[in-house]
Amino acid sequence: MTNELMTSEPVNFFVLTADGSKTIYNPVVGENYHSRNGALQESEHVFLNSGLRYFLADKTVDEVSILEVGFGTGLNFLLSADFCTMREINLNYVGIEAYPLSQEMISQTSYEQYVSPGLWGSFIGTYPAAMQNTVGLNGYVNLHIAPLPLLEFVSDKQFDVIYFDAFASANQPEMWSEESMKNTIRYLKTGGVFVTYAITGNLKRMLKALGCKIEKAPGALGKREMLRATLLVH
Repeated sequence: MTNELMTSEPVNFFVLTADGSKTIYNPVVGENYHSRNGALQESEHVFLNSGLRYFLADKTVDEVSILEVGFGTGLNFLLSADFCTMREINLNYVGIEAYPLSQEMISQTSYEQYVSPGLWGSFIGTYPAAMQNTVGLNGYVNLHIAPLPLLEFVSDKQFDVIYFDAFASANQPEMWSEESMKNTIRYLKTGGVFVTYAITGNLKRMLKALGCKIEKAPGALGKREMLRATLLVH
């Protein structure tokens, strides 16, 4: 084995999940980007249904904003963008991602089968540009990806819904710290909804201290519960 091979960086690779959809394994973190029980079902259940659709259920609006912590493969974005486009709701979406995946890797996820061809084509085509500026994908969806750590993210905007999709606390504990939660909830509007696949006593205590009402919601396949929080007051 050459020295070059011995010192090379670990490479992300694809994993087929139980529902037939792909995820990506990150060997540096030691974790998949999505549940092995189903990448698609997890994104639909935790983020689209328990987050965005829950927020919109009792409202008649023509615009909604989402902040995602852990943009990853873009699956949560794509499902949300397709949902809003079909319902003619303007979506302003910001994703935070400290280690963006390559355009080539995202193009190989096969996620085009879950959304409209036009949306998929626009997403892949504008993905690099979205890390520089806000880009419009169609007449309804605007996307910006902030390629930096959560604690370096600064915005003058607040959001209706926050998707918190960081790697698990066992592998990325700094993302679940009090400081990280504060710098996340500060961007949530009063009455806005925060969702994540995880639920721990410490996380519930931190969010309550930040002014949130906590709810245990049914988890995605393979998990009993997930956490949903509504911000009552800043």
